[in-house]
Formats: sequence, C-alpha cells, structure tokens
Amino acid sequence: MRKRSPWRLIMALSLVGASAFVYALDYLVFHQPRDLFNSLIKDIAFLFVYILFVILILEEILSRREKQGMMNKMNMVIGTFFNDVGLEMLRTFATFVENASDLAPRLEFGGRWEKKDFLAAMEAARCFNYKVHVSPASLRDLKTILCSHREFLLRLLENPNLLEHDRFTDLLWAVFHLMDELEMRPEDLENLPEADTLHLAVDVRRAYSQIASEWLAYAQHLKGTYPFLYSLAARINPFSKNASPFVAA
Repeated sequence: MRKRSPWRLIMALSLVGASAFVYALDYLVFHQPRDLFNSLIKDIAFLFVYILFVILILEEILSRREKQGMMNKMNMVIGTFFNDVGLEMLRTFATFVENASDLAPRLEFGGRWEKKDFLAAMEAARCFNYKVHVSPASLRDLKTILCSHREFLLRLLENPNLLEHDRFTDLLWAVFHLMDELEMRPEDLENLPEADTLHLAVDVRRAYSQIASEWLAYAQHLKGTYPFLYSLAARINPFSKNASPFVAA
C-alpha cells in the first residue's frame, strides 16, 4: 500500500519556519527587540480576528457546497420521477384540460431560454385558468396509472433528500390526494354527483399545475448543469407539438 505524504505536517512546519525566519530577519536588520515584541503581541491579538474571518468564510463555502450537493441529489430524484411517471402524468392530465392548447406554447422551452423565461413559464403553469372536464372513462384511466405507480411514489416520499424540497413534496401530496380520492369512489366511477365531479376536477387541476411547474424548474436546472440532458428534455417536452426523442436534421 502506498504511504500517504504527511502534507499537513509539512505545510505547518513550513509556515512556522517562514514566520520564525521573518521575525529573525527583522531582529537582525533593525535590532529592536522591544518593537519586535510589541509587533508580535499585536499580531497575536489580531490572530483571533483572522481566525474568526477564516471560520466564517470556510463555513459559508462548505454550506454552499453542501447545499449544491443536496440540490443535485434532489434533482436526480426528481429526474427519476419524471422519467418513470411524471411525463406520463403530464400527457394524461392534458387530456382533461379543454384549453390545454392555449397553455402549451408558453411552456415549450428551447435552447435560447434563460432564467426569466423559465420563471415566467412556471408562473403561467401555476396561474393558468385550467378548464378541466372529467369523465368516468378518463378518471378510470387516470386511476389505473396513478395506482400502478403507488409504490414508486411512496419510495420517493421516504427519500430524505426531498425533505428540503417543499415544492416537490407538495406535488407528491397533491398526487397522493387525487389517488386516494379516486380509490374511495366506486370502481366504475359512474353516476358521480355533479358536485363530486367538480371536486375531482379541482384535484386534477391542482396536481397538473404543480407537476407542470416542477417540470419547468427541473428543465431549468438541467440547462444550467447538464446541457446534454436538457437537450433530451426539450425534445420530449410533453408541451411541444412535435415532441420526439429523435434529433431533427
């Protein structure tokens, strides 16, 4: 096994030696031990302030690195969500929205999009006036999709990296709430009272808007950190008319 170099010890000895050399040089040149001693005392007094500044700066650097590492881990989990179920949900939810074609062009991101474009699109996804229409057949299809991914979604909730991501956690709770609402109804979802149908439409609208907004936030993250993944996300964007994984000529 290769022996590690004791670089910390070498650096410490080098710095102490350099300091001793400078003080010795000062004494040899100026021959003022009293002034040298006063200077040493002042340097020691200020040393504690220096240490404080170094600690604060290091703490800030480490905090930023830790936060960035956590964000990368969270976005890996979010990417798994969209690849496994999120994109399918977006396509399914779009069938419930009668005016989905009015929103789609505002969420069709591309290579020239900047931060302000993503923020505007996220706001549009959250505040859009969704005209949701539900039917027994469409609700049954949605129920099948959601229930088939229940175990995967539960594992996401157990991921400790998501505890710091309130927006994505709220998204999962909106999806689980809709799933639970559908499971509590009769299997065929027929003959639902009008008020109950309107209630389910509200749940669909909530889940759809949150997933759409989070998809845009995830795309923004990819554009800044993983351009090759962003290229694929832009090509398969469910809000694009010509969504396709193939690279156009």
